[in-house]
Amino acid sequence: MPELAPTKSNLIAAKRSRELAESGYTLMDKKRNILVRELMALIDQAADIQSRIESTFAEAYDSLKYASISLGNAQVEHVAESIPVDRGVELRYRSIMGVEIPTVISGEARLDALPYGLAGTSSALDEAYIKFSKAKSLITDLAQTENAIYRLAYSIRKTQKRANALKNIIIPALDRTIPRIAEVLEEKEREEFIRLKVIKSQKDKQSAAQT
Repeated sequence: MPELAPTKSNLIAAKRSRELAESGYTLMDKKRNILVRELMALIDQAADIQSRIESTFAEAYDSLKYASISLGNAQVEHVAESIPVDRGVELRYRSIMGVEIPTVISGEARLDALPYGLAGTSSALDEAYIKFSKAKSLITDLAQTENAIYRLAYSIRKTQKRANALKNIIIPALDRTIPRIAEVLEEKEREEFIRLKVIKSQKDKQSAAQT
């Protein structure tokens, strides 16, 4: 921070900056704490989703294996090719302390009306379709959660840097500047007071000599 000239206006400005810096640090620290809490909750959530994805995929592949055994690989592939590809994904955003967090919205698979006929299928194939659809939804949730974790972590680092700059650089610099300017101004006021007193004394002596 450049050294300010010892003037009253600079002293007022420095005191105002000190108040703003203290307020800014308080807000930054509060924001960081809120973001850290959100981040920790999302990390736990991501771990839970990951665990559910693994178990759901395991169940889906077991059902697919049984379907392949009972129907044959060719029939399972034929049914799979008849299922339309879902490419409908929409992004929306919500804000957490100014951090834009994306929400992924994808079309939910209709599990009450499977996208293939009953002929040449089995309950194991139905179960595999349902499980894979659930896994897809969970993967979407995981992608959304991991993206939010990344954005929050980045914002936390940036907020922490700003808070550290305020606490360790800007506020201490102002704490040195304010007393320095105040001391210089006080010294000038004392010098001015003495100067005026000397002038008054000289005028009094001149007046006395003239009378």
